[in-house]
Amino acid sequence: MKNKIYLILSLLIIGGVLLYNYIYQDHRDISQETATYEITATNLVKDFVKDISYTQNKYLNKTIEVTGTITANGNNSITLNNAVYCTFSNSTKATLNTTITIKGRFIGYDDLLEEVKLDQCTIKN
Repeated sequence: MKNKIYLILSLLIIGGVLLYNYIYQDHRDISQETATYEITATNLVKDFVKDISYTQNKYLNKTIEVTGTITANGNNSITLNNAVYCTFSNSTKATLNTTITIKGRFIGYDDLLEEVKLDQCTIKN
């Protein structure tokens, strides 16, 4: 009987530790990761026009590098080719109509605004 109690307690402790490590994973440092995909902003949008669900699954939560022309900028954000919205952790200064490469994590596609969303972005050049 005592052995069964020890076995059950051991399994519960091991299961608890594994569950805790699964739930509270370390945060990713996107700036240090190698990009899984390198693509232009226009080709990225074309992929979504062809097949939204396939492209969404292909890029979701992946680190990608996107090259495009800056069409809008804010304190912590830049928009490339009026279609790729990139957010930064810190304020960023960028010149409009400049071609730039940005690395970030793909977080989704906004059907309403028809924009690709990236976060944790860094400027490559």
